[in-house]
Amino acid sequence: CAVVESVKAASDVYAPITGEVIAANEALATQPEQVNQDAYAAWLFRIKPADVAAIASLLDAKGYQDSVGDL
Repeated sequence: CAVVESVKAASDVYAPITGEVIAANEALATQPEQVNQDAYAAWLFRIKPADVAAIASLLDAKGYQDSVGDL
């Protein structure tokens, strides 16, 4: 029988905008495979941007795919 403890830690999040993390997808702690099944639906965290205008400079899914091509 194994004992699993929940560990909360503070660490930097590397993201294209700065802001405050306001939510984490707790479901991924027990079902991380969701990210591979549907990466757009299985969000990791929600961020409140420090500068809302910075969002306009981000790529959408198609723009990102166009920029990286077929890897």
